[in-house]
Amino acid sequence: MNNQYEMIAKTFQGMEDVLAEELINLGADQVQLGRRAVSFSGDLAFMYKANLHCRTALRILKPIFTFRADSTDAVYEQVKKFDWSKYIDVKQTFSIDAVVYSDNFKHSKFLTYRVKDAIVDYFTEKSDKRPSVRLTNPDIYINIHVAQDRCTISLDSSGESLHKRGYRLDQTEAPLSEVLAAGMILKTGWRGESNLIDPMCGSGTLLIEAAMIALNIPPGIHRKEFAFEKWPDFDRELFDEIYNDDSREKEFDFKIFGSDISPKAIEIAEANMKRAGVAKYITLTTIGLQQISDIPENGILITNPPYGERISTNDLLGLYQMIGERLKHVFTGYKAWILSYREECFEKIGLKPSRRFPLMNGSLECEFRCYEIFAGKHKEFKTRKAEGNY
Repeated sequence: MNNQYEMIAKTFQGMEDVLAEELINLGADQVQLGRRAVSFSGDLAFMYKANLHCRTALRILKPIFTFRADSTDAVYEQVKKFDWSKYIDVKQTFSIDAVVYSDNFKHSKFLTYRVKDAIVDYFTEKSDKRPSVRLTNPDIYINIHVAQDRCTISLDSSGESLHKRGYRLDQTEAPLSEVLAAGMILKTGWRGESNLIDPMCGSGTLLIEAAMIALNIPPGIHRKEFAFEKWPDFDRELFDEIYNDDSREKEFDFKIFGSDISPKAIEIAEANMKRAGVAKYITLTTIGLQQISDIPENGILITNPPYGERISTNDLLGLYQMIGERLKHVFTGYKAWILSYREECFEKIGLKPSRRFPLMNGSLECEFRCYEIFAGKHKEFKTRKAEGNY
């Protein structure tokens, strides 16, 4: 059981550092940051644990075969030579996902077909029987990653992306990915030591991920299935032991507050919170940010205001001006973290950020900025902060 092997956790750009921290805290060895990925080593039990517990991983890959090839024919030959009977049964279905960074392979789709052909031909030549390809919900997920002429074939132990937690059946327009929401919270350093507010909460993803972080509830606890459950070496007893272990869960002595101007959004958020089992830790209110006047002491604000194409530029700039005004007048003593992608929106907030991180939200190159809201002049605030009086 203690056989260690290399694994790769995939994530969004900008989340590599928090994912590495998560893996180290879980007990991973040889953790190394890559591009939208973190490599590490662990045993079978750790692979189950990483899938269940990693909030900022999209999938956990287990490399099984690495080779060099400069053409699709060379890839076909190498893949066909590999002993696939260890990993796939002829009665099972499989799918292939290709990620290509190479001048030698112009079409990742064609590469996918050649890998599929090689696996099918391997079985046909051996036994006249072959596994079938299935694009949705296959038994075995295979990943090929090509960097110039270096090819790595991995088994995808997760299956459906790990951002699909299982609690969010309803959503508002343009919802945040659960992985991005969890990563944003972890980036702030918040782990449940104070109150948390999202005054534009939409379908409640940030609130739910915050509650799960504060209580240390595994993000994968509501998932129906992981891909590794169909592997030949799946150890049900070991996985059940890991799944049922609640020794890492914590108490949460504060509260999470969410509000939105849309009654429909609040209704959806409420349903999602109940499904996630965290409703009693979250207070929801149907109210616009402009109307908020009473907030709890000792808190942090994290929010993802609208910044898409559905709102006119004038309305958008007016919204961000209002956000800045509310922060200054209502949220004194708070750290306010805001995700957006338009520089002119940030400028309208009218405050100087103390920290900023580039993050990708889908295809949008966003920034996540922290504003420390203080009473009085900035110079006096810096003096107080240096003296430890903030």
